[in-house]
Amino acid sequence: MLPHRLISIITFFFFFTPSLFIPPCSSSSSFLSPITKDYETNLYTLTLYLKTPPQLTPLLLDLSSSFSWMDCSIPSSTHRSLSCNSPLCSALGSRACVKCFNSHSPDDCSSNPCILTPSNSVTHKSSTGNAIVEALALAVTDGRNPGQVKGFSEFLLSCSKKCLLKGLMKGVAGLAGLGRSNFSLSTQISTFFVSTRTFALCVSGSPSAPGVAFFGSAGPYYFLPQIDLSKTLNYTPLILNPGQPDYFINLTSIKVNGVSIQLNQTILAVDQHGFGGTTKLSTVTPYTTLHSNIYKAFTETFVNESTKLNLTLTKAMEPFNVCYNADEVLDTTVGPMVPTVDLVMNSDDVFWRIFGSNSMVRIARDGVDVWCLGFLDGDIKNMTAMIIIGGHQMENNLLQFDLEQQRLGFSSSVLAYKTSCSNFNFTTSSNLS
Repeated sequence: MLPHRLISIITFFFFFTPSLFIPPCSSSSSFLSPITKDYETNLYTLTLYLKTPPQLTPLLLDLSSSFSWMDCSIPSSTHRSLSCNSPLCSALGSRACVKCFNSHSPDDCSSNPCILTPSNSVTHKSSTGNAIVEALALAVTDGRNPGQVKGFSEFLLSCSKKCLLKGLMKGVAGLAGLGRSNFSLSTQISTFFVSTRTFALCVSGSPSAPGVAFFGSAGPYYFLPQIDLSKTLNYTPLILNPGQPDYFINLTSIKVNGVSIQLNQTILAVDQHGFGGTTKLSTVTPYTTLHSNIYKAFTETFVNESTKLNLTLTKAMEPFNVCYNADEVLDTTVGPMVPTVDLVMNSDDVFWRIFGSNSMVRIARDGVDVWCLGFLDGDIKNMTAMIIIGGHQMENNLLQFDLEQQRLGFSSSVLAYKTSCSNFNFTTSSNLS
């Protein structure tokens, strides 16, 4: 279920905005959407207006999908299916239409539907569905507040079978694909509204207040009490891994309290073609997952450094292996006082610092109250990268995906700046159009 605050915000947009579908402006526009967390699945939803009449539609937020999909069982007057002879279908590369693409008489394919293969990135199940264009709308923003809602009627996505929703959180209607693709949600917004190919995520860990996604904007991003978090960003190059829509970066080492974990350096090496020990960002992976060799070295170093803070290991709590009694761990503005974890990028002075709020997970059940190290040992055979940075480590961190300059901006914990991702001011400004 969506928090009451979020429902109120978008209900205000719906009833008090004079026109949802406004032609694109001559100048570029920036947009936003609320992000909420589902605590049963530890997954995140992006909430958009879709269809005509506009319907508030929560979709699974996925950084690794090249296009969006939804259950199309609810009627819409702007829903339009694509045929195989459509230029858009050709650009999508529908396998079902290969014969039409190679035909000398493309008109023969006008009645053949353009078929895509939407995939559930949580269960890894896939289906087939018609490629469609549909109406989409979002609120404009100046980085401080949301304003008038604008939209366009040519948002390309796929229909899916209802069974594909199985394994996702209750109430979602599909998936919002934000991967590196010409057909991702973020790219389509930037293209239609002539905005910069940049989007940013600030995921909230709060059960009652949403985080926010910004589209078509490199900043500013203001959070109460009027802190522009775009100015806190450090940058590292995004690595293009051929054929993959994921966002990869190159970590050169991991440090715990400034101590480098002992690793064979070749395990993290990336060649000139983007292959090798890459690190991937994933909003559908709840906790950062490490290749077994990296996990072993990391946890050993973390435990050693924790003893210097007088922390003693206690019984492990699944799915975690390193836990400490909560009453032994002091609290700070950036979470429990445990060793810091630095993900070192292209040089020693460029690192993503992970404080206790993002490295640890509180588990209180069956009379046990512990803080556990929120990193998991990955299955080597099934991992798509040596390191997969998960959602918990992204919470209350501003992440900017700058596809113009092919770089990732990262703030480390915004709690250090005495704000949080739930502190965006969703009060609507009537001056923004």
